[in-house]
Amino acid sequence: MPSYQPGNPLDKGTVMGAIADQAQLDNVMRHIDLGTSEGAQLLAGGALATPVQGGCYVQPTIFDGVTPEMTIAREEIFGSVLSVLSFTDTADVVKHANANGLQAEVWTRDLNKAHGVARALRAGTVHVNSYDEDDITVPFGGFKQSGVGRDKSLHAFDKYTEMKTTWIRIDSPV
Repeated sequence: MPSYQPGNPLDKGTVMGAIADQAQLDNVMRHIDLGTSEGAQLLAGGALATPVQGGCYVQPTIFDGVTPEMTIAREEIFGSVLSVLSFTDTADVVKHANANGLQAEVWTRDLNKAHGVARALRAGTVHVNSYDEDDITVPFGGFKQSGVGRDKSLHAFDKYTEMKTTWIRIDSPV
């Protein structure tokens, strides 16, 4: 079991906070049930965590033996569920990863391979040998059904702005 558990998000020692609301918690638990029923091996978690007053909490959950056809491999869960898939071919990894589009991770010692895979991935953000590096000055958003436009950075202004051009001739008599 992971050494940390969800806790009060206002506590500076908390690593993982609550799920957004009861509907999302129900969705996360549905995916955990689907992972088990579709044949993935539950290695850790998979249950509600001891609740902190006023929040919805689930244990950090890890599945192994996940195949690309399983629901937990195809759908974005937006909860503390890790699905481990194994591949031997880089092209196959990219093909399956491109079925989603918000974020991706590449773990490798080969910097050339990291660049090649990152270029091939259709994801809004690609992390190499890290996860959750973030900065307000860079755009955030996904591809395909996983996001429309980009939030954060100067690119976000385009999403919330209606551009208008007005031409005025000031030397014309009316």
